[in-house]
Amino acid sequence: MKFPIALEPASENTAWGVVVPDLPGCFSAGDSAEEAFVNAVEAIEAHCEILAADHMDIPVARPLADWQKDPEFNGWVWALVDVDVTRFEGKAQKINITLPSRLLARIDEYAKSHGATRSGFLAEAARAAMK
Repeated sequence: MKFPIALEPASENTAWGVVVPDLPGCFSAGDSAEEAFVNAVEAIEAHCEILAADHMDIPVARPLADWQKDPEFNGWVWALVDVDVTRFEGKAQKINITLPSRLLARIDEYAKSHGATRSGFLAEAARAAMK
């Protein structure tokens, strides 16, 4: 999932600050912008791990444009970080579904051309539909 992050630029006395607005309480920092990005991913993973341990859903990230309008983050730099949250969603379960053959063929073709599996594509489509 791609999470918008807000980076507060460093000053002479402070490091780069990072806030993940879709995950309240998730924040990080780094002495450089590059370090702030790495630390942001680690913070998101740790936050999601705690949510999973507490049997809570991982919030779906809102569009970056929504957060850029928030006056709380005036002057901050925005970016997206991609974090694989599937490991926090629980153990995979096999299911049996019925789909029209042409639709299934299109799904398989699309997934293959994008380096995904049928299951991965359907899971991502479900997440997007439930946003």
